[in-house]
Amino acid sequence: MSGESIETRTDGQQAQGSAVAVGVIATDDNTDSALRTIHRALDRGHEVLVLQLGTQENETVRFAKQIGVETVQANAAGDDQRHREELAIAASVKGYETIIVPSSDCERIVYDETLERADEDSLQVDPVTERDVELSGETVVGIPAYNEAGSIARVVREARAYADSVIVVDDGSADDTAELACEAGAVVLEHDRNHGYGQALKTLFGEADERNVGSLVVIDADGQHDPADIPRLADSLEEGEANLVIGSRFAGSGDTNAPVYRRFGLWVVNTLTNLSMGIVRSRSRVEDTQSGFRAYDSALLESLADESEVGDKMSASTDILYHAHENHFEVEEVGTTIDYDVEDASSHNPISHGLNLINNILKTVEHQRPISVLGVPGFLSTMVGIGFGYWTFSNLINSGTFPIGLGLISIFFALIGIFSAFTGIILHALNQHSS
Repeated sequence: MSGESIETRTDGQQAQGSAVAVGVIATDDNTDSALRTIHRALDRGHEVLVLQLGTQENETVRFAKQIGVETVQANAAGDDQRHREELAIAASVKGYETIIVPSSDCERIVYDETLERADEDSLQVDPVTERDVELSGETVVGIPAYNEAGSIARVVREARAYADSVIVVDDGSADDTAELACEAGAVVLEHDRNHGYGQALKTLFGEADERNVGSLVVIDADGQHDPADIPRLADSLEEGEANLVIGSRFAGSGDTNAPVYRRFGLWVVNTLTNLSMGIVRSRSRVEDTQSGFRAYDSALLESLADESEVGDKMSASTDILYHAHENHFEVEEVGTTIDYDVEDASSHNPISHGLNLINNILKTVEHQRPISVLGVPGFLSTMVGIGFGYWTFSNLINSGTFPIGLGLISIFFALIGIFSAFTGIILHALNQHSS
């Protein structure tokens, strides 16, 4: 996963009783995570003990005292284990039956599973953290989100009915997207600022790969995709024929109420994307290259988690297809309905978005297929120019009049062809040299 600043949230649960205490080791480096741990523990109805290291109060200790949380002073010397033992001793003295003490980095505690491990003969319980919860073989829904407070809670709730877990990547939203997703039952990963759709996807890929999920189904946060279609994509993936399954507007029973201008723009982008991948036959064609509704298997997730060529912005959808095609991952499409009749269906200007996608496709083509895309058409264009040149001089010889129109056409096709052909040859040579 990338080195972005990411914060994790999960939904609260009901209180388990004051016999359980949560210990927090307050250091100068863990203020944010320590305060979140205190807040979540109090929200569940647990008591909290904060371990103050040394005589100087840091921000966590000062906050704890302000809200009436008990603090325990200890010598700053020693390691995590020693500090956890000191908290356990303090809990025993105060009469608590159980104390949960995370390490000083204060990873998120999964309280229900942690308390299931509690032993009547042992006071201290090692916490089960979110990263300890194994999701291997399970279907997880991933939702990239940016300022989607109006729809995120509904999308999360509906998605949870068809998945084992829902992960939302809040890409630096300025609204309550993260809080509402958390309340709806999602695990929320937060970017410190807005990085773009592609970066949100890469965070999802890295998290899913780290958790070793069976499959990841990505849907949009604005409600355009029908969560009821999640099992269709997941089932198609489980059949083992494909590594990537796309929920397509244009394949099989797929449908969309997209405006005509969007349909035309998608047709152009889809055509160029397929040509840039060297796909000519209709049966091999990807009908909906820009659908964000996709299911990824574990093999492709592992490959994408380390892929630096996937861009941070909206071109990521195309970049992922290039990656799958180049690395021989199988792609299938399942017909789905994508609804544009939702509030704020897309915050991207369709013209600028389309031009950016085409620009990205052309850059990829120039880099990967210069001979087939530039060299061959350039050669054909040159031949057309020579043909018009022959026609031009034939007219001049037979009639004694120079046809200016034919001459200009001849020059145009010849110059464009020569330029394209030589550009393709040069780029191909550079690619061969760099590889």
